[in-house]
Amino acid sequence: MNTADGAPPQIPAPVQMMQLLAGFQVSQALYVAAKLDLATILGNGPQTIDQLAAETNADADALGRIIRFLATLGVFRTNGDQVEITELGATLADDRPGSIRYAALYWMETHYAPFGDLLHTASTGETAATRYYGQPFFDWISTDAEKLEVQNRTFANVTSSLRAGMFEGYRLPEGAVVADLGGADGSMLTKLLAGDADRQGIVFDRPEVVVAAQKTLADNGLADRVQTVGGDFFESVPAADVYILSYILHDWDDESCRRILRNVAEAAEPGARVVLVESVIPPGDEPHPGKVVDLTMLAMGSGRERTAEEYRALLDSAGFTLDRIVPSPTPFAFVEATLR
Repeated sequence: MNTADGAPPQIPAPVQMMQLLAGFQVSQALYVAAKLDLATILGNGPQTIDQLAAETNADADALGRIIRFLATLGVFRTNGDQVEITELGATLADDRPGSIRYAALYWMETHYAPFGDLLHTASTGETAATRYYGQPFFDWISTDAEKLEVQNRTFANVTSSLRAGMFEGYRLPEGAVVADLGGADGSMLTKLLAGDADRQGIVFDRPEVVVAAQKTLADNGLADRVQTVGGDFFESVPAADVYILSYILHDWDDESCRRILRNVAEAAEPGARVVLVESVIPPGDEPHPGKVVDLTMLAMGSGRERTAEEYRALLDSAGFTLDRIVPSPTPFAFVEATLR
């Protein structure tokens, strides 16, 4: 219902705040939908609540109430007892373009609980995840093969979905050998080298992580010119002409970033190029995904999202000159720099 002048009614501030405070309910309900893989099931057509409950071994009454709630957010569409998936809800379907199902699983199974200690972080500066898990997050997750697989698939989801279109019109700086540091399953390097047959590549990550890249490279016909190398970029990195660090530096504090960049400087020749794929925070109070992710960095690790000037200063302190920041149609940008 509109007001007398035709404008939508103003939502009272207390109601707005209640909606914000209810965010935990939304994320938990979405997790249930993702974990039970409801979107994939409904991709074959509408089903009743009872049919969905039987197929997912869920309680029909509880499941129906969760679906009813998510339908108000546009995730499902209901007609009596019939449920169908919407375009929005389909992003939680498995193995389809635009899927972020594994991101839902990853965040809710590894990030949600530590965020309960955010007040501790605000009071002491100690990372919530370190307090919750008793050790730094990446050390904790590296001991769990199943969660590592979810993490790899999450990063692949992000590459294929949230970054869709960001590579169009972008070409890496010149250089015969391109190393993707922290390259996970090789999805990023696969996209960047797919149309660049004259270049060689290296996917570099922890040994237990980089093994996943072998299949990605083979599936995309790149196994003959892209190798996988296991290691720790805090210790050393392979020699290359161009280095990609895609969503890597945001995971670490400034001193840790300088360690990584200095290892690049030791392995490379002057004139080598670095390309950071990061979300560069704009000034002001306008919403930006990087500001949301920065809160995740605060709670889960020692990293942070950075502004353009912060990247310039960080690169300069490690011996690199910021050349340019190339925006993309996504929240991410290419930050290019040259080793002095």
